[in-house]
Amino acid sequence: MFNKILIANRGEIALRIIRTCREMGIKTVAVYSTADRESLHVRFADEAVCIGPPQSSESYLSIPRIMAAVEITNADAVHPGYGFLAENADFAEICTEYGIKFIGPTPTQIRKMGDKITAKETMIKAGVPVIPGSEGLIRDVKQGLKIAAEIGYPVIIKATAGGGGKGMRIVWGEKDFEPAWEMARKEAKASFGNDGIYVEKFIEEPRHIEFQIAGDQKGKVVHLSERDCSIQRRHQKLVEECPSPFMTPELREKMGAAAVLAGECINYEGVGTIEFLVDKYRNFYFMEMNTRIQVEHPVTEEVIDHDLIKEQIKIAAGDTISGINYFPNAHAIECRINAEDVYNGFRPSPGKIASFHSSKGHGVRVDTHVYAGYTIPPYYDSMIAKLICRARTREECITKMERALDEFIIEGVKTTVPFHQRLMRNEKFRKGDYHTGFLNDFKMTDD
Repeated sequence: MFNKILIANRGEIALRIIRTCREMGIKTVAVYSTADRESLHVRFADEAVCIGPPQSSESYLSIPRIMAAVEITNADAVHPGYGFLAENADFAEICTEYGIKFIGPTPTQIRKMGDKITAKETMIKAGVPVIPGSEGLIRDVKQGLKIAAEIGYPVIIKATAGGGGKGMRIVWGEKDFEPAWEMARKEAKASFGNDGIYVEKFIEEPRHIEFQIAGDQKGKVVHLSERDCSIQRRHQKLVEECPSPFMTPELREKMGAAAVLAGECINYEGVGTIEFLVDKYRNFYFMEMNTRIQVEHPVTEEVIDHDLIKEQIKIAAGDTISGINYFPNAHAIECRINAEDVYNGFRPSPGKIASFHSSKGHGVRVDTHVYAGYTIPPYYDSMIAKLICRARTREECITKMERALDEFIIEGVKTTVPFHQRLMRNEKFRKGDYHTGFLNDFKMTDD
């Protein structure tokens, strides 16, 4: 087992990792930018190293600065959390070259699944269902138009190195293809330094359902059930739950087997997520793989009573996994609390938190790094907390979430709490009748 783990991240995920490490008797090192000097992950780590100014490119994304922090603190492993360098194969490779264990998959696995075209080709070879579309990157608009005509509109143009909805455009007809193509390429180039584009059939009214998997260094892979992540705004997840209200035992069996197959075909090491789109007829298609821990991992932890960060660390240390697929024995819902003004287009709302009271009670969990007096910096993702509720049934879980949201008080900045309160009261949501486009017609007022 490791003696000291450096956490190459910030905020709530860094604090989440620190807590598990402390329970395992492992020392921790926090890294932070000057904007995060007062963050709780800095306070609760055994050691803390400032790695630069607020800009991510000069701090959390700077491999030389993070590796310097590893060296001066004698850490023997690095946990990347999610975001930043979590899926950076070069970073994983550099850690390996210097004898530092990267807590995650191998550089080869990251590269194979991080590029969406390569990932799709890998899944086709493995026999996992994929969405119809181009077999590789599109050379030019002419080729893209030909493929779109063959698979039929609507289609979706995607950046091969994309994520979070960037470099992505839905095209409903031929006349709109070229402008969407140009916009997607420019956005992809600006966001990822890679303007590679591919085209897929656009699945109307799909569910976004993902399966948590874990694989050890011996090649054993299991799944830990599904999460429904279909409540999204501009491809950004806002609410996740397990089990999915759309799931049937037969569908779970099929999708779980496909997720395990996807991990086995690359001998996946660590925890990861196989993401699927599921149409209204319950046909499912591989979309992408996230080779890291995800924001919504507490949902799975609550329904199977399993610490996924601990599992990550144990796998990285060479432990074998149980070899048993897990299935939900309760219901859990996670609401992402962002510092955003929901009445003004979800505009970011950084600033100082005047007062803070998090929800409590049986079956209520809050993962956060903020507190009263903390100043939310404007440089990073706007998520400041995750509110997770667990109950025996979905109906009980929604009722508990309503109560917990009413009790969640943050003053001084705007937050997404009002949005979640309204969503929990929405009749269609309560019935489980939603898909990825659900919020297109969702209103924050009764006007």
